[in-house]
Amino acid sequence: MKATDLETKRFDKALDEILDLFNNLEADEPIIHFKEEVLVNIERAKIKYGSDMVDEKINTVVHEMLSWLDLDDVQTDEEGTGEQEEDTSEE
Repeated sequence: MKATDLETKRFDKALDEILDLFNNLEADEPIIHFKEEVLVNIERAKIKYGSDMVDEKINTVVHEMLSWLDLDDVQTDEEGTGEQEEDTSEE
């Protein structure tokens, strides 16, 4: 199937738009930066026990750990406050 000049121009324009959108995407930063050893063990656990089970277990542990912290006075951007302080200290 041959494309007409108009179809070719429309395709080129659409392709340029797609490339422009792709180039302007923000980097997908992980929420938690796991150490390499932990990532390897997560992958191994997913192979042995399945992704759903491992995801559920990790979510349960993280939820429990976060329940120990006093976070009631902190709102995220999604909740509408805007600015927050970030703790960048290493442990």
